[in-house]
Amino acid sequence: MGLPTRRPHATPPEFSAATGHIYRARRNPDSYDITDRRSAPILDFPEPKNVKLREISMQIHEAGSGPAVVLLHGFPELALSWQPQVRALVNAGFHVIVPNQRGYGWTDVPESIESYDLVHLTDDIAALLDKLGIERAVFAGHDWGGFVAWAMPLRYPDRCLGVIGVNTPYIKFPTTAQLRIAFPDPEKLYILWFQQPGVAEAFMDRKVRTIFEKLMRRAVKPEVASMTQLRDANPFKQIEQLPAAGEPLLTKEELDAYVAAYEHSGFRGGINWYRNIDRNSTLVPELGVTKLTLPCLQVTAAWDVAIPPAMADGMAALCSDLKRHDIQSCGHWTQREQPAELNRAMVGWLKARFK
Repeated sequence: MGLPTRRPHATPPEFSAATGHIYRARRNPDSYDITDRRSAPILDFPEPKNVKLREISMQIHEAGSGPAVVLLHGFPELALSWQPQVRALVNAGFHVIVPNQRGYGWTDVPESIESYDLVHLTDDIAALLDKLGIERAVFAGHDWGGFVAWAMPLRYPDRCLGVIGVNTPYIKFPTTAQLRIAFPDPEKLYILWFQQPGVAEAFMDRKVRTIFEKLMRRAVKPEVASMTQLRDANPFKQIEQLPAAGEPLLTKEELDAYVAAYEHSGFRGGINWYRNIDRNSTLVPELGVTKLTLPCLQVTAAWDVAIPPAMADGMAALCSDLKRHDIQSCGHWTQREQPAELNRAMVGWLKARFK
């Protein structure tokens, strides 16, 4: 049997058996902001609500009942990146919470760079659990969301049932000094290009639709094993010259939702996460070092050049209760490239451990 969680203050919305859509349930006004700042609803995705946390107002999507599973997106994604997983998790008997994290979409975008370190990011998620009346949850994270998920049991061990890393393994994030060894020219690696405040966002904010049209595509088999073998690993700066390889992963409706969200927030908030990687190594030095004893699932994607599966090879020594699932013929956008296989891996592991 899974460990119990407290019931949320308000009943989460659930899928309508008749229509296949998600309907909006009544909310406790003390827990939810009645102001609903959002773009048009997306089929089969819970309608957004804004929750007032300790420091920010956060836009979330919520559905289902049962043990809580919090899905944490990466860059340059939104909560919508998890759309293919929500129905499967709700149907399997889980309470699914999907936030737009700090700096994204209609969630608040604080000004200071330091507001985007892992302390603030994990504090947000703990505050979200408090607001929803949830004692403990499983945290699943993709890309940068993976680092938030892996940091949760280090900073809030009493709030964690388990962790799922989608592509992102439990490792230390390299420092900018280490990255400069591989990329002496900072403009050749997007992470280093992001470090100078105001530069990358000024460029990218003018090319929102092009970025998502070019990047959110199914992967083709890479000719290199990892990003460090590329001569130029800065697709954002050369986005207009980047070939549109692979089929699009977003419907027109979803693409429009991404564009509307980023035209509202800009890229600054998400880029500021990268500007804290050296700060994070000081604030959360245990990440990728301290052994984890809670249940962990690591999902890798064979064709992910940014986070190749080999990066997860050392996890067995760092996670005493680890299951690994490797997905073939899949690039970086695993939730959309191989949704059925990812859903099977997540649901199977969650039901075995927490139901």
